[in-house]
Amino acid sequence: MRHQLIMRYAFILLSLIIFGCSSPDLEKDAPSCVKRKIKDIQKEDVWNPPAEVWEWKVDGQTYYYFTSSCCDKKNYLYDEDCNQICAPDGGFTGNGDGNCPNFSGTIQKSLVWKDNRN
Repeated sequence: MRHQLIMRYAFILLSLIIFGCSSPDLEKDAPSCVKRKIKDIQKEDVWNPPAEVWEWKVDGQTYYYFTSSCCDKKNYLYDEDCNQICAPDGGFTGNGDGNCPNFSGTIQKSLVWKDNRN
């Protein structure tokens, strides 16, 4: 009886490790906090248009741009520690929140993740 109980707990633990800690399907690596935000999005219904996360490299810094779930919501930019920096665009006016840094260099954008669920 004790052996069966141990085996049952071992199976549950192994299942949690395999299925609970899986990483989202990323186009490129990203910090763990970005991966957690993506996993949170995956728990929601599919957005229209689908959610996207982009890496922005500019002025020696790396940022992560998350699209929003709808037309009148702002799209947010986060630093590598997932601190919200600003909303570059989106919202009712489409102009974001007006609080983004004045980037002096060219922003190099690359896709990190796109929600491909139907």
